[in-house]
Amino acid sequence: MSRASEPSARVTEILEQGRDPRPLVLPSTLAAGRYGVSRQAIIGVALIVALAVAMLGGRYLLARGDAAPQPVTMGAGSDAGPSADTLPGASPTSRTAATGATTAARVTVHVVGEVERPGVVTLPAGSRVDDALDLAGGATSEADLSQVNLARPLVDGEQVVVPAPGEAAVGAPPGAGGPAGAGGSGAAGPGGGDTLVNLNTADLATLETLPGVGPVLAQRILDWRTEHGQFTAIEELGEVSGVGDKTYAQLSPKVTV
Repeated sequence: MSRASEPSARVTEILEQGRDPRPLVLPSTLAAGRYGVSRQAIIGVALIVALAVAMLGGRYLLARGDAAPQPVTMGAGSDAGPSADTLPGASPTSRTAATGATTAARVTVHVVGEVERPGVVTLPAGSRVDDALDLAGGATSEADLSQVNLARPLVDGEQVVVPAPGEAAVGAPPGAGGPAGAGGSGAAGPGGGDTLVNLNTADLATLETLPGVGPVLAQRILDWRTEHGQFTAIEELGEVSGVGDKTYAQLSPKVTV
């Protein structure tokens, strides 16, 4: 055989082998359908599944929390609609009237004298002197209630005085109405009658009715009262700037605390 015929013989041999292919032989475990999975593999797969479920659940909860509407905090009384301060074109007068209407719903008075618990009490508007005495623990056995008008309506900011027998009763504050009884400042003119002006409840106009007191001195008296809380004795009037010995001598018989 020549060398030229050698490749042709090799090709022929390969072609003959391709005509009779050998069958594919599978491993015995696969051919019989038998195979095993280790315990570690099962635990690993379970952990991976649990971790995936936990991550998906966490992302769901975060997305739900971001989408939830946030509550709006409303201030006290906000459900009643816009206030006078927020209304377009609201004038200072209307705002003051709205505020005054809210404040007028209650009155605060100072109860002193022959009561069990002297002090400041707050009651609904329209309450009477008798109601204020009840909040102060009632009158003591030494109280002279014959000088107190228990049926008089209270005035916000007044001082209710319950005297002992022999003590002079203090006149009712301006606007209180009714006969004199427990109350604050009187509104008598200079030297007018026996009604005394209460230094702790008198307003600017009432103080100006006192002898020797003009607008400037009346305002100084109010400023001293605001700074110190109240007058505890008539003698403290001498601590007010502008009240000398002469002025004090004129005022002391006309005022009370």
